[in-house]
Amino acid sequence: MLSDETVAVIGAGNIGHALIGGMIESNLIAADHVIATRRTESALDEMAEEFPGLRTTTDNVAAVKEATVVILTIKPQSRAEVVTNIREHIERDVLVMSVLAGITTERLQLGFGQDQPVIRAMPNTPALVDAGATAITPGTYATDEHVRMAREIFEAVGEVVEVPEEHMDAVTGLSGSGPAYVYMFIEALTDAGVKQGLSRQEAAKLSAQTVYGAAKLALDTGKHPAILRDEVTTPGGTAIAAVSSLEEHGLRTMLINAVGTATQRSKELNDE
Repeated sequence: MLSDETVAVIGAGNIGHALIGGMIESNLIAADHVIATRRTESALDEMAEEFPGLRTTTDNVAAVKEATVVILTIKPQSRAEVVTNIREHIERDVLVMSVLAGITTERLQLGFGQDQPVIRAMPNTPALVDAGATAITPGTYATDEHVRMAREIFEAVGEVVEVPEEHMDAVTGLSGSGPAYVYMFIEALTDAGVKQGLSRQEAAKLSAQTVYGAAKLALDTGKHPAILRDEVTTPGGTAIAAVSSLEEHGLRTMLINAVGTATQRSKELNDE
């Protein structure tokens, strides 16, 4: 689908790197049709070595001048500087995709021009291992073809859902920030295992594999998490005793509140 396109990935850090790898390795696009930009040449050299044929530059303007698709993978705080620098050099029919947390399609269209087709996306870092969760939402001038293109790009690094824009801040709080919560959970499980006498190496491996396996089981079976939990908990057993302790100490409430806090912060970013 991207064979006739030239894609510029602006600010190719972790997420940009993942998208470049996903597009090239899934044969969505030839490496020489992708242009990656970063501020540091050494990082670009490493990517060029990893993906032979990939074009790299530290010049964002030069990259977007050749592009038919521009993917912004910069930090939200860099938005004003980068958009001001490149907006006069992007043709009006070029699709702009953004992974900037909190930044609405309306704000992007104002930055690039009212009629610019834009798509807002919120991936997460497991995209680095092709296990990402991404939500996308189109702006006013994005067509169905643009949405299909975005879906293919992000499906190259994981699962994709399309949601109304009013839900994108919640997505940011849930799956966008969610890996941080899971890593804390794995770290806590590891410490708990060490406390009970396991070596840190043993505890870390068991903890990470348990989280991975539980998530895979939920995805593969499609069963409600409560049903899967009940399948682990036997009357008077160890799991139900532990679940009771987690409920008593408010694990569920803490996670709900964490997602709410991250969602609110995402809303605030659009006004900064």
